[in-house]
Amino acid sequence: MPRSNRRRREDPGADESFQRLLTGWKRSETRHGREWNVQPVSGQQAIKEYTCPGCHGAISPGTAHLVIWRADGVMGDAADLAARRHWHTHCWKVA
Repeated sequence: MPRSNRRRREDPGADESFQRLLTGWKRSETRHGREWNVQPVSGQQAIKEYTCPGCHGAISPGTAHLVIWRADGVMGDAADLAARRHWHTHCWKVA
């Protein structure tokens, strides 16, 4: 049977789905009566240094960690996202 030379249509969402698998899934958590968005960041994606608000220690580049921002803020999504903070995974678990 001859081979088809037609280009196959790629799934436009496949690349986004693959990135989600690499980075982890954003989820919601409730802490101290407030709703928070929690987004895991893989070590490969962590390219800058951040200061963890839980321990005030440095999160060095290449370290997997979490990005946390309010999900129920009254100032709107843009303000909540601008106020996001990078936490060590352990520090967020014990906060």
